[in-house]
Amino acid sequence: MNRTFTRFLIFTYLVFGTILILTSCSYKQDQILFEQRASLANTPKPKDSTALDSYRIKPQDILQIRNLQNMSYIVGDMGSQAASPTTTASASPSSSSTSPSQGQTYQVEVDGSVALPVIGHIPVAGLTRIEASNKIEALYREKLLKDPIIELKIVNLQVTMLGEIKTQGNYPLVKDRTTLVEMIGEAGGLTDKANEKNIKIIRGNPKQPEITEVDLGSITSLSNPATILQNGDIIYIAENKRAVKSDKLQSFSTVIQPFLLLVNTALIIFTLTRK
Repeated sequence: MNRTFTRFLIFTYLVFGTILILTSCSYKQDQILFEQRASLANTPKPKDSTALDSYRIKPQDILQIRNLQNMSYIVGDMGSQAASPTTTASASPSSSSTSPSQGQTYQVEVDGSVALPVIGHIPVAGLTRIEASNKIEALYREKLLKDPIIELKIVNLQVTMLGEIKTQGNYPLVKDRTTLVEMIGEAGGLTDKANEKNIKIIRGNPKQPEITEVDLGSITSLSNPATILQNGDIIYIAENKRAVKSDKLQSFSTVIQPFLLLVNTALIIFTLTRK
């Protein structure tokens, strides 16, 4: 009877241990992206997306400005002109370490103006990047420079990448129409656990955000206007179902391992004492 009971305990332990080992094994998810499917009509059609080319400059924005005519700071090689009595205001660059090839940076003040060399405080709040660039270019052409070509960038705009992405964090929007796919590539791509069929873009008022779900398994996601990112967007990539199940099983395995160790020790002691 005791021998039969011992065999039963050992058999139960082996079966239970085998099941636990098999269920706790990891897996590798093969992501399937950009397939042409018949059900693509389910892709959400958001409201008109406001791309960065129509973004309106706001107070506290940081502008990077340079004169492409000579690839130098906005006023170029002014020489003695920079110190002449005609200078109405001095620049307030946010950084003095910016190289000439990149241009200097200037912060938009609370009143919506930006202080630039020679031409002084220029109202730019409410203007798009192109409108502000054209306005500044016209003022420099009128007061100082011959045929300036002014390039203006808004360098403080960014999005946040969270979840199953290789490198989470904040990423700057360096061009007017940056897409979700481009930003995912910038962050190193999706992880093996990512649910590529349900990527959430959260934008707008934090109290009542607009949430758009994008299916990267669908080829039409490339033309979805919601994938053109806006300043302040939060992109969240959740785990897929199999990854969630795997995590739960691994957690269960971690909890049950001390119990298995106790049972194993008891079996060994029991076997030794029966000899």
